[in-house]
Amino acid sequence: MKRKTMLFCLYLSCSLGIHSLAATSDLPYKDPKLSVEQRVTDLLGRMTLEEKVAQLNMKSLSGLKTNEKGKVTESSLEALFGGESIGCLESPFIEHGKIAAYSEAADQYLRTKTRLGIPAIQIAECLHGHMALGATIFPQSIGLGATWNPELIREMAGVIAQEALLAGVDQALSPLFDIARDPRYGRVEECYGEDPYLVKEMGVAFVKGLQGEPEQSSKGIAPGKLAAMGKHFVAYSKPEAGINIAPALVGERELREDHLYPFEAAVKEANIYSIMPGYHEIDGVPIHASKWLLKDILRDEWGFDGYIFSDYGAIGMMNYLHHTADGPKETGFQAITAGVDVEAPGAYGYKHLVELVKEGRLPESVVDERVRCVLTIKFKMGLFDRPFKVHKGDQQKVHTKENVDLARRIAEESIVLLQNNDNVLPLDKNKLKSLAVIGPNADKVQFGDYSPTKNNDYGVTVLQGLRAYLGDEVKVNYALGCGITSLFTDSIASAVEAAKNSDAVILVLGGTSQTLSGIGWGDENSKELATCGEGYDRNELDFPGVQPQLLEAVAATGKPIVLVMINGRPLTIGEEAKKVNAVVEAWYPGEKGGEAVARVLFGEVNPSGRLSMTFPPTTGHIPLYAAQKPSARGFYKSPGTPENPGRDYVFAHPKPLFCFGHGLSYTTFEYKNMHIKEAGDVVRVSCELANTGKRDGAEVAQLYVRDVVSSTSTPLKALKAFQKVYLKAGESKTIELVVKKEDLKVWNPEMKKVLEPGEFKVMVGSSVEDIRLDGSFDVR
Repeated sequence: MKRKTMLFCLYLSCSLGIHSLAATSDLPYKDPKLSVEQRVTDLLGRMTLEEKVAQLNMKSLSGLKTNEKGKVTESSLEALFGGESIGCLESPFIEHGKIAAYSEAADQYLRTKTRLGIPAIQIAECLHGHMALGATIFPQSIGLGATWNPELIREMAGVIAQEALLAGVDQALSPLFDIARDPRYGRVEECYGEDPYLVKEMGVAFVKGLQGEPEQSSKGIAPGKLAAMGKHFVAYSKPEAGINIAPALVGERELREDHLYPFEAAVKEANIYSIMPGYHEIDGVPIHASKWLLKDILRDEWGFDGYIFSDYGAIGMMNYLHHTADGPKETGFQAITAGVDVEAPGAYGYKHLVELVKEGRLPESVVDERVRCVLTIKFKMGLFDRPFKVHKGDQQKVHTKENVDLARRIAEESIVLLQNNDNVLPLDKNKLKSLAVIGPNADKVQFGDYSPTKNNDYGVTVLQGLRAYLGDEVKVNYALGCGITSLFTDSIASAVEAAKNSDAVILVLGGTSQTLSGIGWGDENSKELATCGEGYDRNELDFPGVQPQLLEAVAATGKPIVLVMINGRPLTIGEEAKKVNAVVEAWYPGEKGGEAVARVLFGEVNPSGRLSMTFPPTTGHIPLYAAQKPSARGFYKSPGTPENPGRDYVFAHPKPLFCFGHGLSYTTFEYKNMHIKEAGDVVRVSCELANTGKRDGAEVAQLYVRDVVSSTSTPLKALKAFQKVYLKAGESKTIELVVKKEDLKVWNPEMKKVLEPGEFKVMVGSSVEDIRLDGSFDVR
């Protein structure tokens, strides 16, 4: 009996010792005075193989449950964690306050009821706002790119960080550094645009706004900031035939010149904490199995010291989609040896890692290397030292007036005036007695994918915005006209009648995206088929459904028509543009989009958005983008000249419908007196920019460079600098555009990045086709 008592006491002592370890504060890894490396090494040395592998996996908080008092139940916490820690946690797509309650309960459980008390990295979608009901909804990324205003994007990212942190989020699954050059591809709405330099500038600004300046984030994430994740490494946005997840047909030189360029800046200029590989393959190798990309380039060449987070289900795809792995165990082996640190959304291949180590096939040192990456980021985030707590009044700091005003301001700067025949815009409400507002997107919010909702209760529609702006001064005649994708024409007659009874028409057409994204997730708020977003690629880019018939019928009334597009990709609207007076591209403009559109249409705001993607005349023109090589299309010159023979189709010209950088204004700008000066590692180009019109406005001064002769071909016009300049009517200002000589280097035939001597032409103007000043300089 005495022996049994002693054994029981020994067992109890050991058991209590194990569970009390989580609460012991004198362990080295719990000491914030030690370096991150010391803390990681100490913790790693205490972990079992099973605990290490758990750090390479993720679970979702969506399985938690609350009791009648709103408190998270212990049983649901036990069911989720079972006394074990985890690498990452996914935020559910629910109310902001409820997420915060889940986060606090989960964080407390992991700290106090697991053996080592290791907190998890909680991740959330934050593409254009924290994806939680009640958080501020900003314009979709394609609209953000159209602002050409990195500082505005940095400010927005800071707001997203603050709101997400109040829900317990540690890391955003954003931004995208993808180069969007095929508008058939549904995810172009999530991209900033087609140009590597523009994408780099916007993406780096987002990361700095989210994480803080790299001088700070290299030491650790400061309070009030959030870790960022760069997606989708790399060339994911160039799928064969524009179909999501299809192979990227790209060679190494193009990969380095265009697609790797913004990611490298994310690592070196912004110190981004995490990278997500794409679902696709390059040259037959799935990215999640590419040691060349994930280790040789990302880590060894660039010095990336963050962690690599798999795209959802991508590791499994090596088995059942790419067929480069024979079963789940092989997918796990390929991914971890290639350098993928965390598998999401759950263990498919990585649930076999313990088995692989015990079989002797996978050295435990490889697991240690991956775990070290994850733990390093956890310590740098401050997760061990800053438990998440919900405080009274937190919800009052979310969706504040200041944040919503910022969403409206960004929407205003994202709107692009594409066409304005006879200066029909801005409208003058003093000259209108009635206004028809027609179309399937006139009274429907469209936030784009990776939004928490598309319910009108969470935003302002164009119809609502116009009614609020016009009040009782102008009668508004509304008609639906037709659906977005439906083929029913019954409502077109009422739309024609509304147009006939009005002085002018605002015709609001476009598309719609899933709220939660993803193939087959569905959308409970709409009966319309999604036309854009993840997994919603199109073979044609015209208006879907019977929207073209609606436009034609309304145009036949002879009334002035302003076409407003609410959509997520460039569309082929050449014929439609001929039938209307003005064309306004509003993208998916966020929760204050309706107000922004109204203010632009009536001149309260002078449009300053510029296209970040080329609009092709037809789908047959794709790919069509600004930075094409000389042999591609002769840069839209007429054929036959010796200097530039040009290229034509049999029945069409290769010129774009609306070019990259294009955007009209209600005022005019003049460029003059350009000076070029080399100064060390940069070239400084200055000029005088004047607002020569009668309205205040903003111009986006764009600088393009051509390397006249190079060892490998380079674009005829490559964007190398830009600046958004606000000028009062009649005001002029000397501006300076700075080109880094690093950005003038080419990848030569030996695949070395070098600055070659010779002449460089400089072109400054209002778009890639509207060049106002030019000059040159020599590099010797």
